[in-house]
Amino acid sequence: MKEKIDQAKILLEALPYIKRYSNEIFVIKYGGSAQTSPELKDKFARDIVLMYLVGIKPVIVHGGGSAIGKMLDRLQVDSHFIDGLRVTDAQVMEVVEMVLSGSINKEISALLNEHGAKAIGVSGKDASMLKAQPVDMAKYGYVGDITEVNPKIIHDLIDEKFIPVIAPIATASISGHPGFNINADIAAGHIAASLKAHKIIFMTDTAGVLDCENELIHTLTKDEIDRYKEKGTIAGGMIPKVDACLHAVNGGVKKAHIIDGRIEHALLLEIFTSEGVGTVIK
Repeated sequence: MKEKIDQAKILLEALPYIKRYSNEIFVIKYGGSAQTSPELKDKFARDIVLMYLVGIKPVIVHGGGSAIGKMLDRLQVDSHFIDGLRVTDAQVMEVVEMVLSGSINKEISALLNEHGAKAIGVSGKDASMLKAQPVDMAKYGYVGDITEVNPKIIHDLIDEKFIPVIAPIATASISGHPGFNINADIAAGHIAASLKAHKIIFMTDTAGVLDCENELIHTLTKDEIDRYKEKGTIAGGMIPKVDACLHAVNGGVKKAHIIDGRIEHALLLEIFTSEGVGTVIK
């Protein structure tokens, strides 16, 4: 009986958050171990479906760097990184789009549908949702900076009760152009800002943003982020995540969260409990 009472208490603790977030748009950047572990994939899908069923409107933006690397190796296509960015020539771009918009995007959509949601996979190219220009064509090739987001297709899908699952590929203004490979963190930040989402949540392979003693920083502001960057505390792959958080918050998103996707049901713990499990940027 005690176990059943404890379960009821957990549900009651979540009730205020369910009321508060009903009918709100949440953008979730899905990546890291949560995207590669079969067990975590299944738990992620269940978490999203629960959010969907209690009235939250999830929008998923996914990465896929490890899968792209494996496919490039299988096809024996040379690839390398500069400054953490995959140099993307025309041949690499073809593989990037095939993996992101094809296998990964459809796998996520199918998994959500299997668990009872209505998910539909799209690319940033669809309806010219994402437009971009080269970061530095000579140096990085078809790696893009987003110049414009058209959120209409996302709103249309949400209005029809779909969960949009978005591959971070952008279109160009030139006819016949192969498009641009966009950092998924940056794409998620721009999409959240364009939607004026209530929250954006980044699923990573760390507990959140860590200080110099590897302790979790629970809350951050822009000034604090600038200081941590100067000291080198925020570095490497965490930089595009915090930059995307700031872009989203500056664009009207109420809160940005960076959480550990390796924790089972991390999304639910962050959204429906008072303590949360990661770093909040506001």
